[in-house]
Amino acid sequence: MEILKAKNVDLPEILALQYLAYQSEAELFKSRDIPPLKQTLEELQEEFNNGVILKLVTDENVIIGSVRAYLRDGTAYIGKLMVHPDYRRRGFAGMLLEEIESCFPAARYELFTSTRSEDNMRLYQKCGYEAFDCKKMSDELSFVYLQKQ
Repeated sequence: MEILKAKNVDLPEILALQYLAYQSEAELFKSRDIPPLKQTLEELQEEFNNGVILKLVTDENVIIGSVRAYLRDGTAYIGKLMVHPDYRRRGFAGMLLEEIESCFPAARYELFTSTRSEDNMRLYQKCGYEAFDCKKMSDELSFVYLQKQ
């Protein structure tokens, strides 16, 4: 396994992984109407152009994980941390998170997750993130915002 910076040609494979990886989040809400499942290749291209996207690849060069971030006003905003369902619970998400942080040294890091995503909350807190805000999006959906200084 190796973590590398994604290339433009990787974006369709990353988006396909995103659609697969976020099915578990959709199940938490009994809805497929969540932003990661509606993102287009054009929107992903824009994120690629304005930040850093990392990929976790197998020895066969198959992308099984990804994370992205961009820097604004001294804060690295981290998003779409994902691992293929067949490769979860092996420490890969923590490795990806650590690697994306290293792309933005000395920055403040911020990310968010759904209040229903208990596994995500455990991972982020284990990696030193602390909740600082919660926003209710609807009766069903609230996001908790976490930071690491």
